[in-house]
Formats: sequence, structure tokens, C-alpha cells
Amino acid sequence: MGNPAGRSEARSEIRSVIDKYGFTFKKGLGQNFLTDDAVLEKVASAGESRCVVEIGPGFGVLTRELARKYEKVVSVEIDDRLIPILEETLCDFDNVKIIHGDCMKLDFAGIIKEEFGDKTVSVAANLPYYITTPIIAMLLEKKLPLKNITVMVQKEVAERICASPGGKEYGAVSVMCGYYTKPEIMAKVPASAFIPPPKVDSAVLNLRVLDEPAVKTNDERMFFRVVKAAFAQRRKTLLNALYNGGFGTEKSVIEDILTRLDINPSARGETLGLVEFAAVSDEFCKIIGKR
Repeated sequence: MGNPAGRSEARSEIRSVIDKYGFTFKKGLGQNFLTDDAVLEKVASAGESRCVVEIGPGFGVLTRELARKYEKVVSVEIDDRLIPILEETLCDFDNVKIIHGDCMKLDFAGIIKEEFGDKTVSVAANLPYYITTPIIAMLLEKKLPLKNITVMVQKEVAERICASPGGKEYGAVSVMCGYYTKPEIMAKVPASAFIPPPKVDSAVLNLRVLDEPAVKTNDERMFFRVVKAAFAQRRKTLLNALYNGGFGTEKSVIEDILTRLDINPSARGETLGLVEFAAVSDEFCKIIGKR
């Protein structure tokens, strides 16, 4: 896949920048910079709009590829040490704006409106793996005008996101991403493709944001409460998991709901698809709404 690590242009450039600035990696920020030219090209080519928000530009090797392909790029970087480096490595591009900040605390809706107006936006990101799922959830739950999210994630996380009902990988994150998007693993990436190499293999994940959620539900908040409860205690039956989910409803009522929906109360949460979760949450809305 791509150039061998030793002949990668991106790898050579990153090593040069590290040497020039005496840059040291902060373990707490989960900094692992992608160096595989072919994968960088794949990520850069995945955008489905003319405007891109990049999270975690690092030294700017992906940012530069994005700037060559898209109308405008806004990159968000949390590490203040990288800001002057980015200003140098991206000095030839007038269609790139660097924002220093924590993406979990920024007003993305406001940034997109100010920088792109009413245009739809793609997201590209090489995220610290410890915060991948919260960032994806934040981007989706805010219902931003996004066409797709292309993100480098831990391989196992990508497999969980793309998992189907019934398997051990299937969980709450699978349901969330399947509700809002059509997920696809675009490429698997070995640890050797990064500086420094992480302890796990990675994958390029593309989430194509749906125009409407994959299923209709009367109360989205209740839908995700039910999903969270169903997976909170995976070894418990669905009946017991929902009973312990803090809904304030008798077990017999929950059992009756599941039976009427032709769902086995003794089944586990991982056996339910989006349609079943929506049906359960809609019934919960009816019951709780009467109390």
C-alpha cells in the first residue's frame, strides 16, 4: 500500500520538519502523524463537497493535499507549538485558514457559517485515538451541514462502527453511526505508516452523512437512551438491561413492550437493528409520556 515507508515523500518532509524545529511528541495529545503518500491521497480525495474542515493537521502534509483539491480548507489544531510550523509549511496556500483550539470546545456551527456560508462541508481528520468516538459523536449530534467525514481511526474502532447486528463488534457506536451515516472502511493502514508508530493498526473510515436519519423515531433523545441502556450491560438480557436503564418503568411493562414488538426479552441488545431500536424507543415514549 503506497510507497514503502522509507521512500515516502511525506515521511521525509515530516522528519525534516521535526529536525528543524526540534519537535517532540506529546503523548497526552495522541500525536501520530500519517506519512503514507497513497493513504494521504485517499483521504484527501474522499471529500464530497468543495469545502473542508480538517481536525488535527499536524505538520500540514494532508492539509496541503486538501488545499490543492478543494476551494477552501479550515484546519483546527490544538497544539500551539504546531501553529508556526503550519504557517510555514502552508505558506504557499491562500485558501487555508488555521484555527488554534480544542475541537471539542469550538463552535463548529458558527465556524462553518462564518467561513463557508451556506455551503455544505466535508471533514477530514487524523484524530488521537482516545478521543475519536467523542469527536465523531459531537460532529454528528450537532447536525452540522456535513456531506461526509473521513477520519483515521483505530482499526478495531472502524470495524465496530461498520458492524452489523448480531456480532460482538456491534454496539452503541455502530447504531449511532448507522443512524446518521453510511459508514465504509476505505483502507487499512499499518502502524509503520505513522511517525511515531502507534501500538495498533489503523483504518481510513468514511462516514457519508445521510440527508435524513436511517430510521424515523418519535423522539431521538429517547432512541439513544434506549440504545445506551441496551449496551450498557452487554451480558444482561435486553429486558434486564432496559429495566436497569433508569426509565422508571416496571419490568413487566418493558417485557410486554418487547413481546408486542416480537422481540425476545431474553435476547441481547446486540441482536437489535435500527428499526427495532426505533420501535422500542417509540413505545417507551408512549409509556413514559403517560406518567
